[in-house]
Amino acid sequence: MAVSTEAESDVFSLFLEECTREHEQAQRELKEIDLLIQQTTSEVERLAQRNTQVTNRLRQIEATLDTVPREDIRESYTAVLDTQQRLFTMRGQLEKLQSNQRSMTRYLDMLRNVLEIASQAEHEPRAAEETEPSQPLVVRIIEAQERERLRLSRQIHDGPAQSLTNLILQAEICERLFEKDPDRARAELANLRNAVAGTFQKVKGFILSLRPMMLDDLGVVPTMRRYVDNFSDNTGIATQLTITGKERRLASHKEVTIFRLVQELLDNAVEHGHASNVQISLDLGEEIARVSVEDNGSGFEISDALISPDADRLGLATMRERIEMLNGQIHFDSGLGRGTKISFDLPIL
Repeated sequence: MAVSTEAESDVFSLFLEECTREHEQAQRELKEIDLLIQQTTSEVERLAQRNTQVTNRLRQIEATLDTVPREDIRESYTAVLDTQQRLFTMRGQLEKLQSNQRSMTRYLDMLRNVLEIASQAEHEPRAAEETEPSQPLVVRIIEAQERERLRLSRQIHDGPAQSLTNLILQAEICERLFEKDPDRARAELANLRNAVAGTFQKVKGFILSLRPMMLDDLGVVPTMRRYVDNFSDNTGIATQLTITGKERRLASHKEVTIFRLVQELLDNAVEHGHASNVQISLDLGEEIARVSVEDNGSGFEISDALISPDADRLGLATMRERIEMLNGQIHFDSGLGRGTKISFDLPIL
């Protein structure tokens, strides 16, 4: 038994070291991304100014088309197309870098949470681990990381990656049509422009899901309002959010916890509960923040879910651990065919 405990301790230490190295590497990569964003933003601004100049020049030529040499007309059109193409490419690169920045920020937050959990676990009495009926903490942390990466991978593949692939195909069609059928090429360009706008909205939604900027800037209340509105629009599920108490900023880690748990519960309502209506309430009291998420989905048996693979699938055990680590309490109320209500209290002070 002592050998097994010592081996687990060695594995845990190696895991901490790996997470620490990964955290440091992610910080370096984020700094590189920030620098690239600054450089790319400057280039986009320069190209935007250039685009304005060549577009104005083209308009001047079109106004006096009969008196302008054909070579000047050709050069003007070429300059506009070249500048717009480069501007479009750089804007796409900037959006990709910004998406990477949000993803890396989210990953850093996750690593910080993992390191905090692991650090606390190191100081917990060994007896508590021996009486814990569930898997070792390090295993649960690793599995939670992999589930999150898998979820993000699927979202990227089904969303932005697929949309960008379609944009590339449409751009190739336009390129082939320019010489053969200019009118059809213009129509395809219009379709491409609409597709780009649609993809941009999808990417914005994906970034909002990863790490809303306004969570850091404005706090959890405005962020939840916007997220719930987007969730309702994107899923078609009637979703109501009720805010009571004094609206104010909370400690950053508590705002993140509240937002992430609500986000996970909404995802569960869609993916597992197949709900058509969700009611969310957030009460900011003097000392306690009370959150409740209730849906009319298919529900589940609490006792079975907490001791079966469903606990991992729904993330219930992880939710409980996160809340209890912050000295809060969480309550699960559900049953087959009668929906789900999950509420939790979190000390504000």
